[in-house]
Amino acid sequence: MIVETLAIGTELLLGQIVNTNASEIAARLAEHGITHLRQSVIGDNEERMGSAISAAVDRSDALIITGGIGPTQDDVTREVVANVAGVELEYDEGYAASMKERWLARGREFPESNLKQAYRPSGAIVIDNHKGSAPGFRVEIDGCWVICLPGVPEEMLTMVDESIIPFLLSLTGHDVGVVTSRMLRSWGMSEAKVGELLDDIFQSSENPTVAFLASGGEIKIRLTAHAPTEEQAQALIAPVEAQVRSLLDGHIFGADGDIIEQVIHDQLTRRGWTIGSAESATGGQIARRLTMLGGTSATFRGSVVAYATDLKTSMLGVDDEVVATFGVVSEQTALAMAQGARAVLGVDVAVAVTGSAGPEAMEQPVGTMIVAVATPEGDLVRIFQMPGDRERIRAYTATAALHLVRTALDGL
Repeated sequence: MIVETLAIGTELLLGQIVNTNASEIAARLAEHGITHLRQSVIGDNEERMGSAISAAVDRSDALIITGGIGPTQDDVTREVVANVAGVELEYDEGYAASMKERWLARGREFPESNLKQAYRPSGAIVIDNHKGSAPGFRVEIDGCWVICLPGVPEEMLTMVDESIIPFLLSLTGHDVGVVTSRMLRSWGMSEAKVGELLDDIFQSSENPTVAFLASGGEIKIRLTAHAPTEEQAQALIAPVEAQVRSLLDGHIFGADGDIIEQVIHDQLTRRGWTIGSAESATGGQIARRLTMLGGTSATFRGSVVAYATDLKTSMLGVDDEVVATFGVVSEQTALAMAQGARAVLGVDVAVAVTGSAGPEAMEQPVGTMIVAVATPEGDLVRIFQMPGDRERIRAYTATAALHLVRTALDGL
């Protein structure tokens, strides 16, 4: 089963809208072990759309098209697909009537242009849209199923989950049964290193399938199994998960919904401790992440963003002599910031960051970031060499800081 995705919309090519649909569909296809050959974006031009659809039909088993099935003049996906299929558009009187009824029931005037959404290629099968007025449809063209969906993400994704994935799985010969995924979350290894260590499993395991996702400095390993029941799917995943955990040797910090922010909150809650941050180069990103979950007011007290050097001394109590002797970007200054934050914020645990995020170097090469954690049981400080531009360095450092907090709370 080879699947392509095609996004329709000139606004995507102009960068006016980010094509999040492509990544969302891709993640769902990967999760269910469906081969995703390529992604394309085409503007609202009938000739180019027709060429792209015809090419995809020749090389794929299914083509998922998003966009171009709304009520406006530039929504021409229906017409182009009908032309490629060599059929006429047909008008669905029943759908048109139900669409009018829904609008009138909400006390809204019905725009006649909406009736365009009642047309579809002759012989096409309707895909219900429970969140919008534009139904999707699928039609088989020369052995390839062309599946057309609205471009509005919340409408499209619901249709993918409820209709498209089960349909594609049925084409692969799988009994839809149950599809279960287990997401293992790791930190501390590069994506390349994780891939090397798990290559044998990746190559040999067909059910469950193995997929990798790098995000914000963490590497996620997704194990997806197909089985008649949930219990059987879990039984397929369990031995592979055990292998992954063994090969990654302690780098797995959580699974499924165990995001690092939740892990830290749970650790603090169990101990009855509070936390705060002292940030320089990250400018408050650690505090933002520590407060992203509901209920964190029970564990998070506050943050000091001491960007200027004099604020590190006046607000956090960092000794002038420490800065003069070791510099702002140093382990000694980072640790003094963390210890000062514990006192100033009245917290049990404080995490501090200082560094050279760029674009110009500050005392140390760009990417040199130093994180310190102070706790009642001792202190930790680490130097990281972060890759990428300024924003990537800052984002990766915030992630590293959270994981150093986790390490300190684990007593490692």
